Amino acid sequence: MEKITLSFILIILLSFLFSIYFYPKIPERMATHWNAKGEVDSYLPKAIGIFIIPFSLIPIFIIFYLIPKIDPLKKNIECFRKYYDIFAILFFLFMLSFHIWIILWNVGITINPQVFLPIAFSFLFFYLSILLENAKRNWFVGIRTPWTLSSEKVWKNTHKLGGKLFRIVAILSFIGIFFGKYSWFFILVPVILISIYLILYSYFEYEREIRAKKKFSKN
Repeated sequence: MEKITLSFILIILLSFLFSIYFYPKIPERMATHWNAKGEVDSYLPKAIGIFIIPFSLIPIFIIFYLIPKIDPLKKNIECFRKYYDIFAILFFLFMLSFHIWIILWNVGITINPQVFLPIAFSFLFFYLSILLENAKRNWFVGIRTPWTLSSEKVWKNTHKLGGKLFRIVAILSFIGIFFGKYSWFFILVPVILISIYLILYSYFEYEREIRAKKKFSKN
């Protein structure tokens, strides 16, 4: 069995083990959602709430596992497979830490979500920036627009810029811990704005490439 697959399975098993171990200590209705002020605003029966993340990791694992095998450009994915695998494991560790955080909250060990979430997302976004900078053209991973998928050059330029911008997102997410109930703003808004900007950037890069080719052909 591949080491990466074994790592996935180990993290999934750990999530189930945490759920089973803490199950007797969890209240019948457990907190599962927090508002911007860090206050609990949603509950679920513990039999459901405590197993949501462990069970959700199974289909996510299948998706991560299959992408390098079913992508028509799978050879390109193999070129940055190391970065893809590391990101996948970091994402699973992110989900595991989120799961543990929820469990601890429900047994009385409360860590402010306005501190935990900005830190967790900042690490995830930082490595996402590394993945973007190294991603080769494919159908599943990266900034997939009609224009990046149509041009190798546009893909490369867009992902190079995307890597730099998501480092900024990571920094802004971390800064969010100093702004209390507005911490979500430093996570969500930069991601949305930069995603929109990168989509537009890929379009204009593609149009510029087309105009350059037409100009060259005329000459």
